[in-house]
Amino acid sequence: MDASRFVGTEPLPPQSSLDPERLQSYLKARLPQCTGDMTVARFRGGQSNPTLLLTFSGGSRLVLRKKPDGKLLASAHAVDREYRVVSALAESGLPVARTHLLCDDESVAGAMFYVMDYVEGRSFWDPALPDLSPEERAAIYGEMNRVIARLHSIDFAARGLETFGRPANYVARQVARWTTQYRSSETVSIAAMDRLIEWLPLNIPAERQSALLHGDFRIDNLIFHPHEAKVLAVVDWELSTLGDPMADFAYHMLAWHFSPKPFRGLAGLDVGALGIPDERSYRDIYLKATGQANVSDRQWYTYLAFSLFRVAAIRQGIMKRVVDGTASSAHAREAGSLAAPVAEQGWQYAELAMKA
Repeated sequence: MDASRFVGTEPLPPQSSLDPERLQSYLKARLPQCTGDMTVARFRGGQSNPTLLLTFSGGSRLVLRKKPDGKLLASAHAVDREYRVVSALAESGLPVARTHLLCDDESVAGAMFYVMDYVEGRSFWDPALPDLSPEERAAIYGEMNRVIARLHSIDFAARGLETFGRPANYVARQVARWTTQYRSSETVSIAAMDRLIEWLPLNIPAERQSALLHGDFRIDNLIFHPHEAKVLAVVDWELSTLGDPMADFAYHMLAWHFSPKPFRGLAGLDVGALGIPDERSYRDIYLKATGQANVSDRQWYTYLAFSLFRVAAIRQGIMKRVVDGTASSAHAREAGSLAAPVAEQGWQYAELAMKA
């Protein structure tokens, strides 16, 4: 998959409900850095909450995250939850952008939104990092591992996030939630999803410690320093909650299981030659950093099956927005069409779990 098409910004689509003049007036009355004329562009990457770059002639740049236009699935696109967790993580040792305000007045921008600092740096859309040397890749992956381990080690209660989710029975509740979301957005029947919906509730891994979870921790949701292997901000917190950190980590490691095409993954590549750690080594580093016990093969395959089930449900939601005409990305149809192959891969890991 050509990752270059996700880089940079593009003009707002003609059907956008956002009124730039109204938004500019609202922001100027509340944020002192919003001086001069404002231009609005949309970041190309991502499929869910529209993310906009606001550039002011006075010199400042801000990022706006909003709910999509149109009718939405219940509990989806919770930008208010994003705003809460990103604000709570300021000065926590986990790199996030500084937030400024949350607006629930839909007349301002067509939907609820929040505003945060623009963090300038590098975004990597291809986990193979083709433009870097093996040494640079190793450093990037080491930093990524450090950051997710730090996330899962945060005392979330000390950050005021003890009510951010219900950690108990996390995976079971997630299976139920995503089953509901999937059924609400089902446009075609996917046999592998039906099998996973039946199998997963009967094969939930034993609960581990509770942690703050990102929910979508991938390399393209990290902004790196322009020249160093240092994460400056973790972004896209829409799916964050409290729960089992190994589920969050298994989702993060799907990059090792997805093929380069049609996905952006590492499966089939010689990761050792690339300077990227193999799956077991990367997982061992994380387990040591977080002090967690190891997982059995059966547990690991089950976590992977669950993670792929979630991805398939998310992609089905994207396809539903395509059908409804509310998709926020020009690449949404392609992303949504991958729900079935992701579900089929998830069922393959369920079968491996049963054999382990």
